[in-house]
Amino acid sequence: MEAGKLAVYSLDHPPYHPQNTQTIMSKSLQEQLLGAKLIDEKKAKKISKQSRKEKNVQRRSKEDNTTEAQAAALKAKQEKVARDTALNEQLNNEAKKKMIAAQVVQMITQFRITREYGDTVYNFTDGKLIKKISISKKLSDEIVRGRLCIARLDDKYEIIPRPVAEKIRERDESAIVVFNALPSQQSNAAESDDDYYAQFEIPDDLDW
Repeated sequence: MEAGKLAVYSLDHPPYHPQNTQTIMSKSLQEQLLGAKLIDEKKAKKISKQSRKEKNVQRRSKEDNTTEAQAAALKAKQEKVARDTALNEQLNNEAKKKMIAAQVVQMITQFRITREYGDTVYNFTDGKLIKKISISKKLSDEIVRGRLCIARLDDKYEIIPRPVAEKIRERDESAIVVFNALPSQQSNAAESDDDYYAQFEIPDDLDW
């Protein structure tokens, strides 16, 4: 600009000044439109109301998403706890079954009676299967009386005293395949049975 001349600016194009730009940027869209007289005050209020409504919708949507995420995380945690509990219960049951099976084998092996083979065939059922063993008449008679019982050990059958069979049945009833009822008790029957079982050296406090 030449010295001594006054600067003349158009009203439609005011001179650029950084402060003017900052002022415009700090104003809301509503204020800018009002200042430029592109909308009236009624429309400005409507725009402001719509803007607040959209912000509230966005805020609620964000809160809903957070709540859903928390609910999903809680559900996943509960399902994991349920799965872990079921798995632990299954493992405990399997371990218990193995322990009982080992105890049954130990009891049968420890107290099985040496079989006296003879001409007497004793027939019995194991589930739906018909089985038979050749034993002495003495053993056959004691099985019929209920003093002796027959237990399954793997694919074989062993003869064991009734008190042992009773203990086994408390844990695994299926392991005892022959458990005949005792005859009607007489006055001296209990004492007679005690004398009979004494030969097998079964402890009085027999337990697992």
